[in-house]
Amino acid sequence: MTERRGFKKLVRERMARTGESYTTARRHVLANAARAELPALPDGLLYAEFGTDQHHEASLIRHALGSVHDEALIAGLAGGIGFMYFVFEYQGMPPLLTIVAQHHPEPWVQTALDRLHVPYDVQHSGKPQWAKLRKALDAGHPVFCTVDRSRLPWHGMEPGFGTDPYTVVVAGHDGDTLYVDDASAAPHAIGTEEFGAAWSAHKKGRHQMIVPTGGAIGAPDIDDAIAATAAHLTGPVLGNNFDVNFGFSGMEKLAAQLRDTRTKAGWERRFGEPVPFYHGVRRLYECLEVEYTAPDATRPLYADFLDLAGRPEAAALFRESARGWERLAALALETVSGLGAYAEICERRMQLIMSRGGAAGEEIRTLGRQANALAEEYGAPDAEQRRQLFDELADIVDANARLERQAVELL
Repeated sequence: MTERRGFKKLVRERMARTGESYTTARRHVLANAARAELPALPDGLLYAEFGTDQHHEASLIRHALGSVHDEALIAGLAGGIGFMYFVFEYQGMPPLLTIVAQHHPEPWVQTALDRLHVPYDVQHSGKPQWAKLRKALDAGHPVFCTVDRSRLPWHGMEPGFGTDPYTVVVAGHDGDTLYVDDASAAPHAIGTEEFGAAWSAHKKGRHQMIVPTGGAIGAPDIDDAIAATAAHLTGPVLGNNFDVNFGFSGMEKLAAQLRDTRTKAGWERRFGEPVPFYHGVRRLYECLEVEYTAPDATRPLYADFLDLAGRPEAAALFRESARGWERLAALALETVSGLGAYAEICERRMQLIMSRGGAAGEEIRTLGRQANALAEEYGAPDAEQRRQLFDELADIVDANARLERQAVELL
């Protein structure tokens, strides 16, 4: 408890100094603390800075390019922000809420490299091309690989379906041992056989390799990046019926389903029972703060990019909407905090992933099982309490959409 109070004190001190939200400041404090406690790095690495600062892929790109670019610049060039909202139904499982708050679906790494004018090679193959991977590493080129995250041991997850792409960088090797840049401030050592299983499990991007082959040529395409972000928020994105789930349309759909008490698509029917309720509300927090996003739905990081791009008025509006997404995520977290130690368990799990990775794999899995057990043990709030919560969440979504529409008009 003393250690926990000390951590929160550091976060609040940073908030007072920088004006950052709690979640943004927390990520900085976690990353700095993890790097301060690093053991000696192994030989054979192509760079010396690892892990996620604010945004996972933007951090990896920054490292792989020699840490010469600002993380906000890289994130903005990749498209920065977006909004995608789906709820997937699988038999025997609670409804799976998915919100992607970063720009989507353009491939993040290739898009950022293209707009930085960094040359690169892309390869796909039916089986792992270990010789090509080692050749690239031996030539001094880090390798971006798309994998199934659930099969990376340091994430402590049960093996999944391999449908979600997850990017890591192979940043060096020692024979059959690969050194992987991911969430932790230290590189993860993993054998080729175990890494190959994760590399093969993501079917759509199986064995993809993206290899930057040189430095940036020319100035970054900032205006093109901003135009793409604005276009995807206003739509269309895919050019088909799924576009209703993207951008401002996706925000409207989320708000409408939060308020819907009649149809099976409404949150009252989908997430009314205890386990679905806590899974759904927890996912709302995770999608806005942790998964495929930077803190506060990536909006503060994108505002930093717009400041770099000379668009301060739009940046200010996105910072205001970021505070709304922060309030929404905090409300979700506060709701699941009623499950006793639930919030502390989820927080501890994230800290272990960022600081110890595979060395704490079993503890990470145990914490995940404990969180699920608590959701089953506690009953969901009654209908009136759920209605109040869902209406409040919907009002926040509507307010954020209005702010972001104003910002896009300025872009």
